[in-house]
Amino acid sequence: MSSENNQESGEIIDKVVNIRRCAATVKGGRRFSFTALVVVGDGKGKVAWGYGKANEVPPAVSKAVQDGTRKLAAVCLQDSTIPHAVEGRFGASRVKLIPARPGTGVIAGAAVRAVCEAAGISDILTKSYGSANPTNLVKATIDALEQLRTKEQIEALRGVKL
Repeated sequence: MSSENNQESGEIIDKVVNIRRCAATVKGGRRFSFTALVVVGDGKGKVAWGYGKANEVPPAVSKAVQDGTRKLAAVCLQDSTIPHAVEGRFGASRVKLIPARPGTGVIAGAAVRAVCEAAGISDILTKSYGSANPTNLVKATIDALEQLRTKEQIEALRGVKL
C-alpha cells in the first residue's frame, strides 16, 4: 500500500539501510522473522528513520516506511549542502558532517549516504567515528542534521546581528 502512495505522490523517498533476520527456535525447528531499517525523506529538507518487524521482508519494509513517514522532521539546508559543520552522536557512533562546494557529491558510507540523499543534500563531506552499526549511524546522522541552524535563526535566538 505504501509503495503505491510513493509512486502516485512522487514526493516520499525511502531507502532500505539494513535488513536483519532473527531466528526463534520452536518445536518444529526455527521460525525466522525480519527487521528493516529504512530512511524516509522528501528530498527537500525533511527526513526520518523507520523500523519495522514482520515474518517476511516486504511487510517489514512497508511497516518501516510507515513508521518513518510519521516521524518526518525538517532540516536546515543551504542550497545543495548544509549551513555549517556539525557532529551528531548516538550510542558509540559519532558522525561529522561538513559542508562542501557544489559538484562535490555525497562523500559518505552507506548508512550516512542514505540519510543525506533522503534529506535532499547533494554536496557534503562526512566522517564517522566509533561504532559502524548502521542503526546507530543513521540515528547519529539525524541527530547532527537536527542541530543545524541557519544564520538568520542564530541571529534571532541571540538577538544580535552577525
